[in-house]
Amino acid sequence: MKFIDLTIPLGIATPPWPTYEPLQLKYFKRLAPNGANGQVLTHSNHLGTHLDGEIHFHTPGKDIASLDMDFLVHEAAIVDLSDISGDYDVYTSKMVDERVEVREGDILIIHTGYHHFGWDMPTANEIRYMVMHPGPDREFAEWAKSKKLRWIGVDCGSADHPMNTIIRDWMPRQARQADKVFKKKYGMPLADYFDDSKYQLMHLEMFPYGIIHAECLGGEIDLLLNRRVTIGMFPWRFVDGESSIARCVAMVDDAEYEALMAKKASLPKTKFGDAFDPAHVERLNELSKKNLA
Repeated sequence: MKFIDLTIPLGIATPPWPTYEPLQLKYFKRLAPNGANGQVLTHSNHLGTHLDGEIHFHTPGKDIASLDMDFLVHEAAIVDLSDISGDYDVYTSKMVDERVEVREGDILIIHTGYHHFGWDMPTANEIRYMVMHPGPDREFAEWAKSKKLRWIGVDCGSADHPMNTIIRDWMPRQARQADKVFKKKYGMPLADYFDDSKYQLMHLEMFPYGIIHAECLGGEIDLLLNRRVTIGMFPWRFVDGESSIARCVAMVDDAEYEALMAKKASLPKTKFGDAFDPAHVERLNELSKKNLA
């Protein structure tokens, strides 16, 4: 068995979810005179690749330490929606079902393609990554419940549509852009489409059912699209943790790993060595150009 890393690099330049504490690092010991280097870190839990736990939004829910390994590691479907969902778009369960087989009890990983705008990428754009990525409506949430999904992962800032979060109030220029897109594509103003009854539904309506999610996936996810694979998410064994920074990997057999490494060799790499497919960015830019025209 071999592993494909689906985790983004974590450093002081990694953006947290807006208004959350970023990673801060300092040395409290140095080789001279202490004989060892030692560091102190401060950060929030919503930074880099991380797993939102139930008590992030659901007071009587489980903490991160209570999540079983069978829950965190399981068969998964990875779906690529970068060919159909651009800036501010709403994705649906139908889009997922058309591209990959999703079974009851699966983990579902959604490749929006917006990891290409993450801080570690040559096409980095923090506003698009956090504020303009696509997201779901209640239809998708109800479908996820009916599938009894273990957990959901996304390669962007949030599992919710960014305009169905407080970001809508914090970023008024982007909210006006989104409003135009919603009127054109969905026939109603943004505020009517995502009214107060739907606010952060992927958090507020899913966590009480135990369907949590991971955000800010990436790494070499472009190698594994529209297929089934075993996925493992490894947060801290964090007692009272509402969420946790985590490592996410896909598990493949040795023969397939060799084929994936051959594919990786043909693709460009980030400065951290992760392979990526620039065709996804081209598709997203074309979709988004039409949305915003």
